[in-house]
This record gives sequence, C-alpha cells and structure tokens, in this order.
Amino acid sequence: MIFDILFIVVGVALVLFGADKLTEGASSLARRMNVPEIIIGLTIVAAGTSAPELFVSLVSALKGTPDMAVGNVVGSNTMNAMLIVGCAAMVAPMIISPSTVKKDIPFSVGASVLLILLALDSFLSMMDGIILLIGFAIFMTYTLMLAKKGSSEAVKESSPVWKNLLYLIGGLAGLVLGSNLFVDSASNVALSLGISEGVVGLTVVAGGTSLPELATSVVAARKGQSAIAIGNVIGSNVFNILLILGLTATICPLEIEGITTLDMVVMLLSVSLVWLFSFTRFTVERWEGAALVVGYLVYLGWLITSL
Repeated sequence: MIFDILFIVVGVALVLFGADKLTEGASSLARRMNVPEIIIGLTIVAAGTSAPELFVSLVSALKGTPDMAVGNVVGSNTMNAMLIVGCAAMVAPMIISPSTVKKDIPFSVGASVLLILLALDSFLSMMDGIILLIGFAIFMTYTLMLAKKGSSEAVKESSPVWKNLLYLIGGLAGLVLGSNLFVDSASNVALSLGISEGVVGLTVVAGGTSLPELATSVVAARKGQSAIAIGNVIGSNVFNILLILGLTATICPLEIEGITTLDMVVMLLSVSLVWLFSFTRFTVERWEGAALVVGYLVYLGWLITSL
C-alpha cells in the first residue's frame, strides 16, 4: 500500500511535467506549420493524452474485465467535459471559436449518442466496433479538411523544430508513463478496498487516465492557449468513444454489466453542457466552469454513496 501511494505521487509529477512540455511543443509546431491550434488540440494532443485510455481499455478487455474498459471511457469523457473544462475555465475563461461550437463539439455529442444507441443491448459487438471506427475515420477526414482550410499566414517561430519535437515526444512519454503508474497503483488500492470493477473504471481508472487531459488543458488555459485546451478535451472524447472503444470492441467484443444507462446519459449531458455554455459569447466563463465542477462532484458523490 505504501509503495502504491508513492507511485501515485510519482505518476502525478510525471503527468504534470509531460503536460507542460507537450503543450509548449504542440503550440510551437502549430505556429511553425501554419496549422490552427484547435486542429493540433483535436489531433496530436488529443491522441497523446488519450494513449492511457487506449492502453487501459485494451488491456482490461483482453484480461476479461470489460466493465473497467467501458467504465474507463465513459468516466473519462464525463470527467473531461465537466471537471477538466471546468477547472481550465476557472483558471482562465476559455474563448471558443464559432467553428468549434458549430462543428467540433457537436461531433463529440454525436459520438456520445452513437455509443448510447449501440450499448442499449448491454453489449458492444465486433460490428458495433467497426461502426465506431468508421465514425472515427469520418472525424479524422473532416478535421484534416478543416486544417487545410484553416491554414493562415506564417507566424514567426524562433524555437528549432528538433526542440519542439523533443518536447512533444518527451511530454507524451511523461504523460503515458505517469498515467500508467497512477492507474496501476490507484486500482490496486481501490480493489483492495473491495470496490467493483465498474465503479473503479468510472472513478479511479477514469481519473488516472484523464490526468493528461486535466494537466494539459489547465496548463494550456493558464498560458492563454484555450484553443489547445478545448481541442484537447473534445478530441479526446471523440478518440475515446470512436477509436478506443471501436478498436477494443473489434478485437474483443464487450459485455457491459457494471455501467448503467444513467452513467452514459451523464456522459452525454456533460458534453452537452459544455456545448450550451460555449454559445454564451463563445466563452466558457469562470462561473460556468465552477458549475461544471460542482456538477461532476455531485455525480461522483452519487457514485460513491451507491457503492
């Protein structure tokens, strides 16, 4: 138990370090390559910070614990939309572009609805997985098309490319390694206390695998790069549902028992709230961020009391 707690602390430190370097490297590359920061957030940063969810979900499914795999994604997405966007907005109001409000966030809402519909029979088959992967291919095609249209005049960037790439790779490595340490240790502690796999997936594992998104988004918001912060959250949510659950279900069909319809509805409501708040002057204000955080804490409290 003592070693697990020590590894949790080390994992958090690695995640914070990785988030800082990843944000710095990604934003520098975006400026140098004339790619809008929102696109970098939706793709490179989102893929990097979703790596822990991919690893944990695949391993959980292959080890015969599908509830933890699905709970990880559902819990992570709820945490991303409510706790992470909320914390980032409380650090600094998040300015969101009209195109993100009208195109990117609705895609995340649509992915959540698709997952709920496919999971109505409490089972994600190989065909369901393929459908999710097709949705992911559509999302990536759409995002890359936006990147071409969004290219603007060159912005002078003094830092060398090798340094940006080193920050990017080093940041991703710190995020993945730190998250794995956190998840393994926190899961050991939780399971030793007799908590079910589904609840562990929704809370402890989801919290651990969402640490990269939390750290990256808060650091990006503090640096005034709200496009990367919101792009990271929205992109990660889409990656988690369409790519991670799609790939996991295709390889190993998932029977869902410990995750309720209410959990999935809360996931949908969380991203819908972010969408709603984004319509107010295209900004998520500090008070709206606080409301998201309070909403998440209420949901977490309900999960704990229902044990």
